[in-house]
Amino acid sequence: MSGKVLLDTNIIIALFKNDENVISSLKKVSEVFVSNITIGELFFGAEKSFRKEEKINKIEKFIQNIVVLPCNLSTSKVYGKVKNELKQKGNPIPENDILISATAIQNKLQLISRDKHFEKITNLKTTTWQ
Repeated sequence: MSGKVLLDTNIIIALFKNDENVISSLKKVSEVFVSNITIGELFFGAEKSFRKEEKINKIEKFIQNIVVLPCNLSTSKVYGKVKNELKQKGNPIPENDILISATAIQNKLQLISRDKHFEKITNLKTTTWQ
């Protein structure tokens, strides 16, 4: 696989754990991005951890070497469409994941995640790295 990708939180956590499949797959993509929502989820996980300082340091080091995409007005418009589509289908997913998927759609990125619920979203290109 090649191209531009947006990493979901669970993929970054796997990367932090030195998951061989994730490391190998990352070498095959041209550009890697993360959503600021994903970074917030990582910091939340660090805050509730017994190894808080270590995890915060790891996140801060990680974000120095990657492009973090913000949510903006365009993201909000895509979010509204995606959330409405999911509601009409009766397929809700977590709010943060709607924002992450909106970021991927807005920026024409493939979302890399281990969460299957992203497959419910029309116009979202997803790939699972196990």
